[in-house]
Amino acid sequence: MATTTKIQPRALVRASGGPRYAVALAVDALGTGLLRPFLLLYGVTVLRLSAPATGIAMTVGVVVGLVCMPAVGRWLDRGARSTVVAASMLVRVLGVALLLATPAGHVWLFATAALFLGIGNQAWPAAHAALVATVAHGRERDTALAGGRALRNAGLGVGALLATACLAGGTTALQALAAVTGLAYLAAAALAWSVHLHAHPAATPATDRADGPAPRMRALLAANVVYVFCLNVPEIALPLVLVTQLHASPVWSAAIFVANTVLVVTLQVPVTVLMSRFSRRTVLALAGVVLAASYLGFLVATSLGHGWGAPAVATVSVVCTIGEIIYAGSATALVTALAPAHVLGRALARFELSTGFGLAVSPAVITALAPHGPAALWGSLAGATLLSASAVAAEKDQGALLSDSRRRARAGS
Repeated sequence: MATTTKIQPRALVRASGGPRYAVALAVDALGTGLLRPFLLLYGVTVLRLSAPATGIAMTVGVVVGLVCMPAVGRWLDRGARSTVVAASMLVRVLGVALLLATPAGHVWLFATAALFLGIGNQAWPAAHAALVATVAHGRERDTALAGGRALRNAGLGVGALLATACLAGGTTALQALAAVTGLAYLAAAALAWSVHLHAHPAATPATDRADGPAPRMRALLAANVVYVFCLNVPEIALPLVLVTQLHASPVWSAAIFVANTVLVVTLQVPVTVLMSRFSRRTVLALAGVVLAASYLGFLVATSLGHGWGAPAVATVSVVCTIGEIIYAGSATALVTALAPAHVLGRALARFELSTGFGLAVSPAVITALAPHGPAALWGSLAGATLLSASAVAAEKDQGALLSDSRRRARAGS
């Protein structure tokens, strides 16, 4: 099995789409970090909406935004690459413009703005993965996807820090942050479009199974819904547990979130390179085991009580982040490796649908389980994740099944 043993920055940038595309990713992530963590606050303070109405509008925007994914997949399968990435950024420009034009108290206009932002946020990962899969192949592709995620997390973190520093300016500052976000999306879209990358699936090397059928990936897609809960653990589950159950200072939640971001930025590429000596499916199953172990660790940590509970939770969160890094470095890479070139867009769109669904339902599931105690929350997450890891490990790749059937047919003849 081909492995990647060295990290070469220039080759990594080239495999990720080139310097201009890397700048587009950084600008887009910076703009997203300025607004997305504070969109709820914008609805409550600037538009004077109630917190429940704002939250529902944001959730509806995300869920309805998933409806666009089949169309995005078909667009990608017609060969579009940089154009789809640019479009996912431009539609968010429309969302920000509508957000700025929404008068106070108009929840439906805010929901429409959240919808445009949701469409862009849902379409971008599939479009980005398809672009990288066109430029890079094999394990170089995996490393390039990991590099893109590290760069994006760095931009999100810097944007969120800048926005936090500006929040003292009140509603005026939030409106200014939204305007800067719109400009960042516009600049990123222009840079991404200027790459002018278009794919020709029929010309893809035979090693990528260009003429094969679309993979079913049923177990993988179902497992992914559970796996993505890990992305909301630092933002939702841990703050909820630390504040309401352990009565710890909110500083612990902030420190865990910052540590999570720093670890992803610094370790995503090295860990992905390290794991390249194993099959992607094995690595993804391993990610589930690590995540499940961290959930059980949170269960033990929360039983320690007020004094030692918060430091123990912070320590276990490092293990959870490692599991997240292993998952993120293998899941999308596995989909791009399984899918034939002519249906790559639709396969990535289906995968993003499962990701978006998991991200949409996980806050409700976490907040519903948490009041029933640590065992209900962390035990359920650990059990579901272990079951998902088993399903991933047991699922046979469609290409392997076809190869086996052909061998049996030849042997019978």
